[in-house]
Amino acid sequence: MAKLPILEFPDERLRTVATPVETVDDEVRQLVDDMLETMYDASGIGLAATQVDVHRRVVVMDVSDNRMRPLVMINPEFTPIGDEREPMQEGCLSIPEYYADIPRALRVHLKAQDRDGQPYELEAEGLLAHCIQHEYDHLEGVLFVDYLSTLKRDRITKKMQKRHRQMQTA
Repeated sequence: MAKLPILEFPDERLRTVATPVETVDDEVRQLVDDMLETMYDASGIGLAATQVDVHRRVVVMDVSDNRMRPLVMINPEFTPIGDEREPMQEGCLSIPEYYADIPRALRVHLKAQDRDGQPYELEAEGLLAHCIQHEYDHLEGVLFVDYLSTLKRDRITKKMQKRHRQMQTA
């Protein structure tokens, strides 16, 4: 396994819409393993392939308390269950140190394939439902800052650009 570099906002590659995975093969399984290692190393709870500059519809997450229940979603699709929405504070490995309350569907029905390409379905609520929607957005080239006001988004953009300049000169 290998840790992968995580793209940071405002990198335009984060806006790329991911393509479906045609066949789950050893290359995809290796990507899944590398993404899990990267996510755990960064203390994240979810990571989309887009964030590591691989524009395929692959997501990993683990919202368990003990970090021992990874969930792999290949070619995920979700449908909100009901009209209930609730805001939850979201952060993102691609936008470190910034958080915002983002309203999302309280419950979702997920269809995806696992690490071996086997299809599965599940119903999720709470943090898992929010995380599914957040990571799915990444596959569509959408970031949580897109739900914020233009003023807040511009402020975060400027701070992230400054952060990148400082990291390059350090």
